[in-house]
Amino acid sequence: MIQRRSLLQSGAAIALGAPALIGFAQQSVTLKFHTFMSPTSNVWLNMHKAWMDKVEKESAGRIKFEAYPAMQLGGSPVQLFDQAKDGVVDIVWTLPGNTPGRFPRTEVFELPFMMSNAEATSKAFWEFIQTQAPDEYRGVKTLALQVHGPGMLHTKNKVIQHPDDLRGLKMRGPTRQITKLLSNLGASPVGMPLPQIPDALSKGVIDGCAIPWEVVPSVKVHELTQFHSEFDPKGGALYTATFVMAMNQRKYDSLPPDLKKVIDANSGLATSAFLGRVQQGGDAPARKLAVERGNKIHTIGLAESQEFRRRARQVEVEWVQDMDKRGFNGRELLNAARALIDKHSRA
Repeated sequence: MIQRRSLLQSGAAIALGAPALIGFAQQSVTLKFHTFMSPTSNVWLNMHKAWMDKVEKESAGRIKFEAYPAMQLGGSPVQLFDQAKDGVVDIVWTLPGNTPGRFPRTEVFELPFMMSNAEATSKAFWEFIQTQAPDEYRGVKTLALQVHGPGMLHTKNKVIQHPDDLRGLKMRGPTRQITKLLSNLGASPVGMPLPQIPDALSKGVIDGCAIPWEVVPSVKVHELTQFHSEFDPKGGALYTATFVMAMNQRKYDSLPPDLKKVIDANSGLATSAFLGRVQQGGDAPARKLAVERGNKIHTIGLAESQEFRRRARQVEVEWVQDMDKRGFNGRELLNAARALIDKHSRA
């Protein structure tokens, strides 16, 4: 009788505890995702939404998203990283280069003629931060790190075939290293966030811009410029820009273990590679739009690119010196980044 009573009591305790256990197991969360990209862009539709859909599916709907492109929650692109860090939003996708000098070791991937292709370089970027600069993005949970496809030049009134063709042109650059590059190539660099490009081109504030093909349609650059200068891929890209997908650390820490696993499974090297691959995958369709409009596309060959390389070299030298002044070994960081790009390009 005593044994039966104990079993009944035990069963009652389990039954009473069950709702709490079930409630914990079924805990769900809604995350606010914020970025500056247009809701019609390749990045938003094929990268961000695809990632969110995958997370929702793998969490059986227990992770949901409120998705806000085009800075719909307010603020400026420059503020996105801190919005995630401070908990204003839960997840952001942004350019570290929006805040010049804040993420200095990241800038090694923005140096001239560094990148191979976006997928391989994104893998290298992720591994570089884990091994060479693990504190670069302190204050957030870093979900992915990536780069876009080959950066190139788009101009309104003249084709760029030689650095001297840039002399006197006001050219938009997205980050500190790229505006330095434009200056060394002879242009007058103008730093501005991506969404400002159409208005700046229309009003003559800039004569052209440095962006990859993929982003051209979202800011109508194929309609607002006539000339496009790309580099022979055998010699590497003129430049690329870096991006980070970051989550508020406290929000991540508050998730139940099984939902953390879902986020973890959609973070890291593979997710970085996916984002880079999909972003560069948008290059060909965007290029086609410029061709269909009758715009002139010039490919700068290996021999012709040598003068670009010579003038761009100073950007690399200055970055190494800057790292040394900050207490890092700039040459070692540069060599590590190149070795990782080579490793992942051959994989």
